[in-house]
Amino acid sequence: MKILIRDRVAVTLGPKLSETVKGKLSLGARILQAGGVERVFRQAFSADKGERLVKALQCYLYTTGGPIAGMLFVSTRKVAFRSDRPITVSSPRGDTARVTYKVAVPLRRIREVRRSESADRPEEKYIRVATVDGFEFWFMGFVSYQRSWRCMEQAVSEPQ
Repeated sequence: MKILIRDRVAVTLGPKLSETVKGKLSLGARILQAGGVERVFRQAFSADKGERLVKALQCYLYTTGGPIAGMLFVSTRKVAFRSDRPITVSSPRGDTARVTYKVAVPLRRIREVRRSESADRPEEKYIRVATVDGFEFWFMGFVSYQRSWRCMEQAVSEPQ
């Protein structure tokens, strides 16, 4: 699957459909082993006692290094992303480590959630999350873009 990013650079997300399907099945197995999506969320992001997971969405987080496949968790208190697989990072000394890519943004710190689509390919849709301190996160490749959009919009618009 290829996704065209804003500046017309094609990014390959998977070499073949069969590889993508195999990866999704593997992810499902890992979630089952961990005890379900709710438990994965609570372990990865230290959810508060009163916090409730509203929705877990498979998608990609676009980074300067390219898209990262993972799960976007929308809870009553935060929006959080966790990569499906570890990524390799390097230290200034040249050491490398494999870490899970995680992002968590409290809902009260989100300034806006906006829909976006590629100018050249309108079928490629994104959800942009902007924080009050100037950070932006771009999510794409949702299984159901409309449902994902409604979920994000509702979570951010509800009072904290």
